[in-house]
Amino acid sequence: MSATEAGRLPALLHGDFHVHSTFSDDARSTLAENIAAASAVGLRTIRLTDHVRASTTWVPEFLSAVAGERVPDSLTVLTGVEAKLLDASGAVDIPPGLVVGSGGVDAVVIGDHQFPGTDGPWSPTATRARLDAGLSDDDALDLLIEGSIRAMERTPHAQLAHWFSILPKVGLDETQLGTERLAAWAQAAAATGTIVEVNEKWNCPGPDAIAALLDAGARIVASTDSHVAADVGRYDRVPVLLDEAAARVGAEKEDAR
Repeated sequence: MSATEAGRLPALLHGDFHVHSTFSDDARSTLAENIAAASAVGLRTIRLTDHVRASTTWVPEFLSAVAGERVPDSLTVLTGVEAKLLDASGAVDIPPGLVVGSGGVDAVVIGDHQFPGTDGPWSPTATRARLDAGLSDDDALDLLIEGSIRAMERTPHAQLAHWFSILPKVGLDETQLGTERLAAWAQAAAATGTIVEVNEKWNCPGPDAIAALLDAGARIVASTDSHVAADVGRYDRVPVLLDEAAARVGAEKEDAR
């Protein structure tokens, strides 16, 4: 079963829900350049998203700049701020008083840039050291899923960015998550209305995770995580992930007959 046969999956490729501009210190393109690029490749939706921390003060300026851009009638422009997951309690590194929803950004795009530890974010190096010192793979994976679910529960209007990209950085693999963990994670996304992006840059989450999201009825979007306008809306790896996930869902339905 291809993504085309899966119905709602192809439409995902008409959107790019994670696009960085020069409001992020590691991106090269302006808001206007990203909007023009999205229009040029025929996108219907773009989420302009830039990195924040608790100390960030420029969000009102960002929103004002987006509102001032000229947007083609064929394109819907959404906004977001990308903030990292901090710990297993689900805390997220956002500025105090951040307005999300009416009058503010449309979404908090949560990134798994570091591992959600029990006492704060663990860098990949620190996480590997804990694993080497005796933290079991299963306990680490439980922490990640626990932190993920709590973040979704604590953060209205959330979108998960490049989820599970942290795992290879710490020497673990997404396939180790297993059916039960993925089901709990996907069901939490559906229950909280959290959007989960399938990310071109980081090639994640994988087909099993996407299949779990489809089974749970969670909302999936596509993103490039672009840092330069030339990459906006250009997908090579996302369609493959979607096809593989659709095949898994189809196989599960056949087995259930």
